[in-house]
This record gives sequence, C-alpha cells and structure tokens, in this order.
Amino acid sequence: MSAPATSRTSLVRRARKTDRVLAQTYPDARCELDFDDPFQLLVVTVLSAQTTDKRVNAVRPTLFAAYPDAAAMAAADRETLEGIVGPLGFFRAKTESLLKLSAALMADHGGQVPGRLEDLVKLPGVGRKTANVVLGNAFGVPGITVDTHFGRLARRLGWTEQTDPVKVEHEVGALFEKRDWTMLSHHLIWHGRRRCHAQKPACGACPVARWCPSYGEGPTDPEVAAKLVKTEGRA
Repeated sequence: MSAPATSRTSLVRRARKTDRVLAQTYPDARCELDFDDPFQLLVVTVLSAQTTDKRVNAVRPTLFAAYPDAAAMAAADRETLEGIVGPLGFFRAKTESLLKLSAALMADHGGQVPGRLEDLVKLPGVGRKTANVVLGNAFGVPGITVDTHFGRLARRLGWTEQTDPVKVEHEVGALFEKRDWTMLSHHLIWHGRRRCHAQKPACGACPVARWCPSYGEGPTDPEVAAKLVKTEGRA
C-alpha cells in the first residue's frame, strides 16, 4: 500500500515543479484569443475551432463592431455574418453556431454569459473546453482547458494515460491546487505551441526535460532542438 502512495506523492511533486518551471519560462502566458468581455471570449473561443487564434483575432474587430452583444448577433443577417467569419473556414457552420448561441443567451440568460459551468455547457456549441476557457479567463473561476496541446503534454509528462478530455481534466486537476488550474492550462498550451510540438518536440531545448518520461521523442541535441523553438504560438 505504501508504494502507490509514495508514487502518487512523487508524481504530484514532479507535476507541480514542472508547472513552476513552465511559469518561469513563459511569464506572459495567457489566453491568446483577444477579448474585451465574457461575450466576446465565448464567441471567439467557439470560432477558434479548427483554425488559429491569430486568424480569429484578425476578424474580431470587424465582428464585434457589427455585433457588440448577444442581442445584435442574434438578429444578425446570416449572409453578412458569414462574410465576416468566412476567413476562418467552415463559415456556414460557424455562423449557425453563433446565431444559435446568441439566441440562447437572449432566451435563457437575458443576453448575458452565465458564470457557471453547468449553464455554459447547455449553450449550443459550448463544451467543457470552451466553458473552462470562459470561466477561467473572463470570470476568474479556476478551470482546466483540455485542448490538443494540453492533452498531448499531460500524457507525455506522465500525468495521465487518458485520452478522453474529461478524464484528462479530472486526473490532471487532482495533481494541482484548484487555484492553479487556469494558469496551468496556459503554461501547457504555450509550451505545446512553442516547444513540445506534436510531430517533433524540441526535447534538447526543453526546460522541464528532467521531469519528462517522454524525453527523446524529439531531437535532444541543443542546437538542433533550438531551431524548433517558436517564439510565438500558432500562426
């Protein structure tokens, strides 16, 4: 019985040390989607599916100049809205999502974005990942955002073997203080976008390599690895 407990304690210590070093490595880590209020964050997070944050940020000023709130977006002309979100791809589906989402906000929440997980996930097109982004970054409610980067790194670091995002969220969350969940998400996502790439991680330039059981999946030579490091997130 003592071995599992010792192993668990070691895992918690290793995970928390890893997060502290990532926090030092990426002191500016934050949500890379631009927003001014909870409604904007909810909308841009929905739009970020299958595209990049940079592209969403590029259409954001035009989108919210035309539709600054849920009431305006719910009444939007479909073709006009499609034209604005067109550069993001899947524009018809995304336009439909925004229209339904805004209508639901008007019908069920007086046009305001709710600040509870159970209410957010009932909105059209909003899952736990999107809900946790909004809660953590717009309302200050701790949440873990399990996107592709977070899931990949959590498994590489040996924090979980799960592939289901909800199971990843719960297993990783149990290793950390709840107050740290939102920033933990930012740290792993930034690390995944800049160093711990899916195809060729920059192992030789990784600040947390000593705690990573997957060290060696990518180049370990410092000079080779350094060329893989990105100073920004996805283009």
